[in-house]
Amino acid sequence: MSSATPESRDRIYRSPMALIGGFLLLVIIGWLGFDAVASGSGNTPWLALAAMLLVVPLVIAFTLRPAVFANHDRLRIRNPFRVIVLPWGEVEMFRSGFSNEVLSKSGTKYQLWAIPVSLRGRKKAARQTARQESGRGPGRGMGLFGSMQTDGLGGRTPVPDGPVRAETDQIMDDLGELLEARGQAKTSQGEISVRWAYEIAGPAVAGAVLLLILAVVG
Repeated sequence: MSSATPESRDRIYRSPMALIGGFLLLVIIGWLGFDAVASGSGNTPWLALAAMLLVVPLVIAFTLRPAVFANHDRLRIRNPFRVIVLPWGEVEMFRSGFSNEVLSKSGTKYQLWAIPVSLRGRKKAARQTARQESGRGPGRGMGLFGSMQTDGLGGRTPVPDGPVRAETDQIMDDLGELLEARGQAKTSQGEISVRWAYEIAGPAVAGAVLLLILAVVG
């Protein structure tokens, strides 16, 4: 079997809120755009088509497209306008600040658009951790699997020991663990590849050019 064949299925990370927002935006754009095409007069239908050709790819690029794929051999990042493939052997570290990023051994930084930092999630996790440490969690007690809390329905659910992490921070921790486990593996070596998403940029540029021509022609 070729060494380029992944040893495991991809773990796929995407932003649910971005997917929902993108779908709703596309519905609104489609409704307004096709209404303008059907009922508009003069240059209005052409302007509507050009605007849709420009806007729809951009909405897809920033909402539906971003994803991170990770398996035992490599990390594949699908950002709005690029696809970056990094073998684990070329990854130096993951870094979180105002955005989540991966740093290659050559020093190049790549942003993980599909795993946005959630300040709200961090604050919520910090509050949950504070409640655990103070022992004031709701219905807190000890169960067979450690700490337990009531679920509001008369049942009890386990509370994880240690600090609570925001969901996107936990994903970054998981990717860091995968890097640590697979960074030196023979099948995790290779070169970084970067491909531009011409399927997104092409239609958007065409829409922008068509809008410009229509504006000049009047």
